[in-house]
Amino acid sequence: MDLTSYAELAVRLVNAGGSGGLATPAAYLELTADRPHLGGPVTPADLDSLRLLRDELAQVFALAAGSSGPEAVGLLNALLARHPVHPQVSGHDGQPWHLHLCDSGSAADRYGAGAVFGLTAVVTTLGPGALRVCAAASCQVVFIDSSQDGSGRHCPRHGQPRAIVTALRAGRTTRQRHAAPVGSA
Repeated sequence: MDLTSYAELAVRLVNAGGSGGLATPAAYLELTADRPHLGGPVTPADLDSLRLLRDELAQVFALAAGSSGPEAVGLLNALLARHPVHPQVSGHDGQPWHLHLCDSGSAADRYGAGAVFGLTAVVTTLGPGALRVCAAASCQVVFIDSSQDGSGRHCPRHGQPRAIVTALRAGRTTRQRHAAPVGSA
Protein backbone atom coordinates (compact mmCIF):
# COMPACT_ATOMS: atom_id res chain seq x y z
CA MET A 1 0.00 0.00 0.00
CA ASP A 2 1.47 3.33 -1.02
CA LEU A 3 0.65 5.39 2.04
CA THR A 4 2.33 8.46 0.60
CA SER A 5 -0.27 8.67 -2.12
CA TYR A 6 -3.03 8.54 0.46
CA ALA A 7 -1.33 11.23 2.58
CA GLU A 8 -1.12 13.33 -0.60
CA LEU A 9 -4.93 13.40 -0.55
CA ALA A 10 -4.84 15.25 2.78
CA VAL A 11 -2.28 17.75 1.48
CA ARG A 12 -4.25 18.25 -1.71
CA LEU A 13 -7.52 18.81 0.15
CA VAL A 14 -6.08 21.35 2.59
CA ASN A 15 -4.36 23.20 -0.24
CA ALA A 16 -7.61 23.31 -2.22
CA GLY A 17 -8.12 26.79 -0.82
CA GLY A 18 -10.83 28.77 0.87
CA SER A 19 -14.56 28.43 0.47
CA GLY A 20 -14.28 28.54 -3.33
CA GLY A 21 -11.93 25.55 -3.39
CA LEU A 22 -14.73 22.98 -3.22
CA ALA A 23 -17.73 25.05 -4.22
CA THR A 24 -19.02 22.75 -6.95
CA PRO A 25 -19.01 19.08 -7.89
CA ALA A 26 -16.86 20.07 -10.89
CA ALA A 27 -14.22 21.50 -8.52
CA TYR A 28 -14.13 18.19 -6.64
CA LEU A 29 -13.84 16.21 -9.87
CA GLU A 30 -10.95 18.46 -10.91
CA LEU A 31 -9.28 17.86 -7.53
CA THR A 32 -9.53 14.10 -8.07
CA ALA A 33 -9.06 13.94 -11.85
CA ASP A 34 -6.00 11.69 -11.53
CA ARG A 35 -7.81 9.39 -9.08
CA PRO A 36 -10.79 7.93 -10.97
CA HIS A 37 -11.80 5.73 -8.03
CA LEU A 38 -12.59 8.90 -6.07
CA GLY A 39 -14.84 10.33 -8.78
CA GLY A 40 -18.48 9.56 -9.29
CA PRO A 41 -21.55 11.40 -8.14
CA VAL A 42 -20.79 14.26 -5.76
CA THR A 43 -23.60 15.77 -3.73
CA PRO A 44 -23.79 19.10 -1.91
CA ALA A 45 -23.59 17.07 1.34
CA ASP A 46 -20.31 15.53 0.11
CA LEU A 47 -18.91 18.99 -0.56
CA ASP A 48 -19.97 20.20 2.90
CA SER A 49 -18.35 17.15 4.49
CA LEU A 50 -15.14 17.64 2.50
CA ARG A 51 -14.93 21.33 3.41
CA LEU A 52 -15.29 20.40 7.09
CA LEU A 53 -12.62 17.72 6.70
CA ARG A 54 -10.37 20.25 4.93
CA ASP A 55 -10.64 22.62 7.89
CA GLU A 56 -9.95 19.82 10.38
CA LEU A 57 -6.94 18.54 8.43
CA ALA A 58 -5.62 22.11 8.21
CA GLN A 59 -5.88 22.22 12.00
CA VAL A 60 -3.91 18.94 12.24
CA PHE A 61 -1.14 20.48 10.12
CA ALA A 62 -1.17 23.71 12.15
CA LEU A 63 -1.00 21.84 15.46
CA ALA A 64 1.78 19.55 14.26
CA ALA A 65 3.76 22.44 12.75
CA GLY A 66 3.32 24.36 15.99
CA SER A 67 4.88 21.53 18.03
CA SER A 68 1.54 20.40 19.44
CA GLY A 69 1.99 16.81 18.30
CA PRO A 70 -0.22 15.20 20.98
CA GLU A 71 -3.12 17.51 20.08
CA ALA A 72 -2.62 16.81 16.35
CA VAL A 73 -2.66 13.06 17.06
CA GLY A 74 -5.80 13.44 19.18
CA LEU A 75 -7.57 15.17 16.30
CA LEU A 76 -6.33 12.49 13.87
CA ASN A 77 -7.74 9.78 16.16
CA ALA A 78 -11.11 11.54 16.17
CA LEU A 79 -10.99 11.77 12.37
CA LEU A 80 -10.11 8.06 12.09
CA ALA A 81 -13.25 7.24 14.08
CA ARG A 82 -15.38 9.40 11.76
CA HIS A 83 -13.72 8.13 8.57
CA PRO A 84 -13.26 4.37 9.04
CA VAL A 85 -10.86 2.57 6.75
CA HIS A 86 -11.86 -0.62 4.95
CA PRO A 87 -8.78 -2.18 3.34
CA GLN A 88 -8.89 -4.77 0.59
CA VAL A 89 -6.23 -6.85 -1.16
CA SER A 90 -5.71 -5.83 -4.76
CA GLY A 91 -3.56 -6.95 -7.67
CA HIS A 92 -3.58 -4.98 -10.89
CA ASP A 93 -1.37 -3.72 -13.69
CA GLY A 94 1.13 -6.52 -13.11
CA GLN A 95 1.83 -5.37 -9.55
CA PRO A 96 2.16 -7.87 -6.70
CA TRP A 97 -0.70 -8.18 -4.21
CA HIS A 98 -1.04 -5.04 -2.13
CA LEU A 99 -3.56 -3.17 -0.02
CA HIS A 100 -6.01 -0.58 -1.26
CA LEU A 101 -8.77 1.16 0.57
CA CYS A 102 -12.20 -0.13 -0.37
CA ASP A 103 -14.04 2.05 -2.86
CA SER A 104 -17.37 2.03 -1.03
CA GLY A 105 -19.46 4.84 0.36
CA SER A 106 -19.96 8.37 -0.88
CA ALA A 107 -17.31 10.47 -2.58
CA ALA A 108 -16.66 12.22 0.75
CA ASP A 109 -16.40 8.86 2.56
CA ARG A 110 -13.83 7.50 0.10
CA TYR A 111 -11.77 10.69 0.02
CA GLY A 112 -11.94 11.19 3.78
CA ALA A 113 -10.91 7.64 4.65
CA GLY A 114 -7.92 7.78 2.31
CA ALA A 115 -6.77 11.24 3.40
CA VAL A 116 -7.07 10.60 7.13
CA PHE A 117 -5.51 7.14 6.93
CA GLY A 118 -2.60 8.37 4.81
CA LEU A 119 -1.89 11.30 7.09
CA THR A 120 -2.06 9.02 10.12
CA ALA A 121 0.43 6.65 8.49
CA VAL A 122 2.83 9.54 7.93
CA VAL A 123 2.51 10.68 11.55
CA THR A 124 3.14 7.16 12.86
CA THR A 125 6.11 6.69 10.53
CA LEU A 126 7.79 10.12 10.47
CA GLY A 127 6.20 11.77 13.51
CA PRO A 128 3.86 14.75 13.71
CA GLY A 129 6.78 17.10 13.00
CA ALA A 130 6.74 15.96 9.37
CA LEU A 131 3.47 17.87 8.86
CA ARG A 132 4.38 21.41 7.92
CA VAL A 133 2.87 24.73 6.96
CA CYS A 134 5.07 26.77 4.62
CA ALA A 135 7.25 29.26 6.49
CA ALA A 136 7.15 31.80 3.65
CA ALA A 137 5.31 34.98 4.58
CA SER A 138 1.60 34.85 3.70
CA CYS A 139 1.85 31.29 2.34
CA GLN A 140 -0.49 28.80 3.97
CA VAL A 141 0.40 25.81 1.80
CA VAL A 142 0.77 22.58 3.77
CA PHE A 143 3.20 19.82 2.90
CA ILE A 144 4.86 16.73 4.30
CA ASP A 145 8.54 17.15 5.06
CA SER A 146 10.17 13.94 3.95
CA SER A 147 13.72 15.30 4.00
CA GLN A 148 16.18 13.01 5.73
CA ASP A 149 17.07 15.57 8.36
CA GLY A 150 13.54 16.98 8.78
CA SER A 151 14.71 20.46 7.85
CA GLY A 152 12.07 21.35 5.25
CA ARG A 153 10.43 24.65 6.12
CA HIS A 154 8.99 25.78 2.80
CA CYS A 155 6.47 24.33 0.39
CA PRO A 156 7.79 23.19 -2.99
CA ARG A 157 6.82 26.51 -4.56
CA HIS A 158 8.92 28.52 -2.10
CA GLY A 159 11.57 25.91 -1.34
CA GLN A 160 12.66 25.34 -4.94
CA PRO A 161 14.37 28.71 -5.43
CA ARG A 162 16.28 28.17 -2.17
CA ALA A 163 17.37 24.72 -3.35
CA ILE A 164 18.54 26.15 -6.66
CA VAL A 165 20.47 28.97 -4.93
CA THR A 166 22.03 26.48 -2.52
CA ALA A 167 23.03 24.20 -5.40
CA LEU A 168 24.46 27.12 -7.35
CA ARG A 169 26.45 28.33 -4.36
CA ALA A 170 27.74 24.81 -3.73
CA GLY A 171 28.78 24.52 -7.38
CA ARG A 172 30.51 27.90 -7.31
CA THR A 173 32.38 26.97 -4.15
CA THR A 174 33.45 23.68 -5.69
CA ARG A 175 34.61 25.42 -8.87
CA GLN A 176 36.52 28.00 -6.84
CA ARG A 177 38.37 25.27 -4.93
CA HIS A 178 39.32 23.47 -8.12
CA ALA A 179 40.27 26.55 -10.14
CA ALA A 180 43.93 27.22 -10.71
CA PRO A 181 45.28 30.30 -8.96
CA VAL A 182 45.46 33.39 -11.14
CA GLY A 183 48.86 33.84 -12.71
CA SER A 184 49.93 30.21 -12.49
CA ALA A 185 50.93 28.47 -15.65
